[in-house]
Amino acid sequence: MKKSILAGAVALAMSCTAAFAGGHISLKFAPGEDKRFSWDTYEAFAAKHDLTGQKITVFGPWRSEDQKLVESMIDYFEAATGAEVTYSSSENYEQQIVIDTQAGSPPDITVLPQPGLLANLASKGYLTPLGDDAANWMKENYAAGQSWVDLGTFKGKDGNASFYGFPYKADVKSLVWYSPENFEDAGYEIPQTMEELKALTDKIVADGGTPWCIGLGSGGATGWPATDWTEEFILRTQPADVYDKWVTNEIKFDDPRIVAAIEEFGAFARNDKYVDGGAGAVATTDFRESPKGLFSSPPKCYMHRQASFIPAFFPEGTKAGEDVDFFYFPAYASKEAELGKPVLGAGTLVSITKDSPAARTFIEWLQTPIAHEVWMAQGGLLTPLKSVNTEVYANEALKKQGDILLNATTFRFDGSDLMPGKIGAGAFWTGMVDYAGGKDAGEVAKGIQETWDSLN
Repeated sequence: MKKSILAGAVALAMSCTAAFAGGHISLKFAPGEDKRFSWDTYEAFAAKHDLTGQKITVFGPWRSEDQKLVESMIDYFEAATGAEVTYSSSENYEQQIVIDTQAGSPPDITVLPQPGLLANLASKGYLTPLGDDAANWMKENYAAGQSWVDLGTFKGKDGNASFYGFPYKADVKSLVWYSPENFEDAGYEIPQTMEELKALTDKIVADGGTPWCIGLGSGGATGWPATDWTEEFILRTQPADVYDKWVTNEIKFDDPRIVAAIEEFGAFARNDKYVDGGAGAVATTDFRESPKGLFSSPPKCYMHRQASFIPAFFPEGTKAGEDVDFFYFPAYASKEAELGKPVLGAGTLVSITKDSPAARTFIEWLQTPIAHEVWMAQGGLLTPLKSVNTEVYANEALKKQGDILLNATTFRFDGSDLMPGKIGAGAFWTGMVDYAGGKDAGEVAKGIQETWDSLN
């Protein structure tokens, strides 16, 4: 749908009536009306850019309701610039983007949740570097900015590393879910450090309860929740560069530091007193069923470590902030001076696959708070951009998750998703199931490493 702005800059309180072929602009939040939004950034961007008559294609992973949300955000870009943007997706979007780039018919902008796939496209010359200015902007404006720059930096066809992927829309994994009522009834307080979390775990056992619900079952993907636990503990016991080198196989799976992180998971999951159903139930309990123990009466468990998506599997009618809440999976107090407060997560990266001034303007648009806030206010988007007003988040739960991102000193992408498929979505999964079942951590790590070595 073509949308073009009337002459002149966009005023803060404008009514946003703009002409286009056969229709009328309708923005979710009228610029200037809700003072929580950073409309000044919208006004400044609109005054600077005029793309009237220019077309941009955006290809990404969002479909159904998520597609409506991203298109709602894009509407503001169109209204501000006069550009016509077409967003599309595909059920097999990972394969489709490879086909389109190889055929020489890529979209202008490509959005992917797989950094590894973008790295592959960059290595073949299919991505355009975003430039040092974009990388430096991110260092200054995103919490843990260097982490995000590193995430979007890949080697190009010439072998030189450049910033290709602009992180936009993050997900948080470093969360522990609990029932506020159960904590209040038992007199438990939210642990602020890993030492306190372990002490609380023992306290719950001493009081006759079961601290954790843990489930690794996920059909053909069984085992993946344990990979997240391992990644969390690597980030909380080792410098971030150890994590980075492990993900690329520069540090081996059977390195003592990695084995120790696996054993940290085992300290929780392989203790019969710590887990609902006992240690033997961990590998066979479906991850979607696992958190339901939080809501039984009496509770079958008090805590469940899982990513921000898990509420989709809570009992119908569960109210966030009342029936269930979460806290940050904490760092070790003894290591915080060195390692800070790391956050494990995922997200999407935006790249240019067909270079043009309009495509580069779209990347610049993502640097404005308003490009984040209009999606934040509708739910489903978390951002580490420090200049947004977090009060616009659609609910308190999202605001708290956004605050965790903003307080992070290090952010790292899900490690298993960065590894070769036969490792991150294969040997790592099955190895962790074996470990949960009682196999020695060192033997498990050795087996995973042998599989990785066989790929070379």
